[in-house]
Amino acid sequence: MVPRPSVVEGAESWAQEPETDDFDLCVGDLLPTRQIVVAADGEGLRLDKYLAERLPDVSRSRIQIWIEQGAVELNGVAAQARDRLCADDRIDLKVPSKPQATAFAPEPVPFPIVWEDESMLVIDKPAGLVVHPGAGNWSGTLLNGLLAYDPRLASVPRAGIVHRLDAGTSGLMVVARTVLAQIDLIRQLQARTIVREYWALVAGAVAAQVTIDAPLARDRRNPLRFHVSRAQSAKPARTFVRCLAQWRLAGSGAVISWIACRLETGRTHQIRVHLESIGHPLIGDPMYRNHLPAALRAQQLLSRQALHACWLELLHPVQRQTMAWSSAPPDDMRTLMRSLGARKAQLLPPKRGCVDTGTCAPAARTNGTIARRGRPRDVR
Repeated sequence: MVPRPSVVEGAESWAQEPETDDFDLCVGDLLPTRQIVVAADGEGLRLDKYLAERLPDVSRSRIQIWIEQGAVELNGVAAQARDRLCADDRIDLKVPSKPQATAFAPEPVPFPIVWEDESMLVIDKPAGLVVHPGAGNWSGTLLNGLLAYDPRLASVPRAGIVHRLDAGTSGLMVVARTVLAQIDLIRQLQARTIVREYWALVAGAVAAQVTIDAPLARDRRNPLRFHVSRAQSAKPARTFVRCLAQWRLAGSGAVISWIACRLETGRTHQIRVHLESIGHPLIGDPMYRNHLPAALRAQQLLSRQALHACWLELLHPVQRQTMAWSSAPPDDMRTLMRSLGARKAQLLPPKRGCVDTGTCAPAARTNGTIARRGRPRDVR
């Protein structure tokens, strides 16, 4: 931790951090099995309409689905949406259990804590740990582990999660322990005053310093992917890159660059998409592999994308003091870097941020041509 006194003004207004996916939970999915006795004002109404009035947080179409699935009984008999009600009729709701309904349960999921106080936690997320529940990952996430570590986080939206890392990305994250701290940290993200830097290993010889300024949108052909886009719906995204060293892979001659990336925005898959778009995909990335040389395609150098959040700097939401934390790359990245020729000092946590955004080259073009500015000196 590197404390330095500083004052940063927060944004004037707050909304949920737009760069973080929201949880798609329907309140109806959380309803327990329950019984409703029809009141006098329900006499003659259709069953689906009456339930829609009694359950304003549940859409009428969802209620009709429940009825079609046999989850609604009228006086002990499977009901139909068009059934007319009488006063004192008994409606039994037996909503099918869905994984979303238990997605936010505490679980003993381990994660390293770098620093904590009453307002926030800074954690060093292991690669492979999913940050929050979603399709295919309704349990065993960081969110589940946070709820087990501190039950008070159940009263904070998203268990205090302020920003996220992809499952295959390791490194530093901040988690708020109070609603006020979460609001303040999200304001800082929106004002772009939180410094987030990553170390990555990428294919090819990257320019010494470069800025990638390219909007991102979801790929229509593959909804799991994102790509650089000029569509009106694309979100602005900017990544600053500095090349720290370059090495040649023994036996192939392929160049691998060790780079530092600083985010101005934090879009989903931003670094991975931006680096692929200028011809330098991340080593080990299972999804963004365009321009990956054949010599690197043939080798399994890493089981996940070589991306690690190594530096986090922010204004403490209560103490109003600038604080910073650093993290060394995990074992798999260190082993690869060592095999490429990295010195011992290059495997240690950074002592400061590596990227000077004021000296980066003009925005890189993303049509395969790379904007260059000098060469890093540590090339082997």
